[in-house]
Amino acid sequence: MKELSQEILTAVIRPRPQNAHKGTFGRSVLIGGNEQYGGAIMMSAEACVKAGCGLTSVITAEKNHPPLHARLPEAMVLDWRLTQDFTCLLHTADVILIGPGLGLEPHSQQILEQVLLQQKSSQWLVIDGSAITLFAQKHYSLNYPKQVVFTPHQMEWQRLSGLEIVDQTVENNQICQKSLGATIVLKSHRTEIYASHSQYRNPLGTPAMATGGMGDSLAGIITGFLAQFANKEAALCAAVYLHSLIGEELGKEHYVVLPTEISKNLPQYMKQFEQSNNKAEDK
Repeated sequence: MKELSQEILTAVIRPRPQNAHKGTFGRSVLIGGNEQYGGAIMMSAEACVKAGCGLTSVITAEKNHPPLHARLPEAMVLDWRLTQDFTCLLHTADVILIGPGLGLEPHSQQILEQVLLQQKSSQWLVIDGSAITLFAQKHYSLNYPKQVVFTPHQMEWQRLSGLEIVDQTVENNQICQKSLGATIVLKSHRTEIYASHSQYRNPLGTPAMATGGMGDSLAGIITGFLAQFANKEAALCAAVYLHSLIGEELGKEHYVVLPTEISKNLPQYMKQFEQSNNKAEDK
């Protein structure tokens, strides 16, 4: 298992082209946030926007529209009732994230089914939170598993893989990943990534990050990185590493690190690694 380092950030975060526009950096559609858990999808959306995605749209319960607009006017928003508008918006996405705050109600199940059915071969799909539990309950199949990323914590991985937490060894996790065919970001105090031909371990992380919403923000960063960077496996690894790197740095002076604080610091940290690339090219 390879250990991630800052090298993955300098490899992925490159200077932006001078002639770039918002379409250059991808279109993401984020789905989640029922009437009880609207904060989850808002944290994902904030992370996605501040990670650099060109266009971010959110499909969520109508109740969440005013607070989302107030907090993040950069994101577009659509009611999550299944309509033609829902289908049309999904069609525009380079990356779809489903799950943060989605809930386990029948309507949430219907939305997941629609997304799985409508995913195109050109689209990446990130399945997080409640959507992982719903997926595991129904044992759905994936049309394009190589274009899918699951982001479970250990209990969600138990539901998805059938592996008890005590049995979640590298070898067993690899076997289950190959069976699913999708990439797995297994979240813990030392997150592991299981891709088709490689496995990675994130050496970073701090107990200061142990607070609600941290996974929602990580899912948003992953979505934003997949939308804008061409090498998808490297982009995924960079998202995981940067999320923990910022958390560790903030944790040096803060007893608790909030997910929204990590998102707030994303543009500044990404600029540092862009400038590292500029300095290297000038030599």
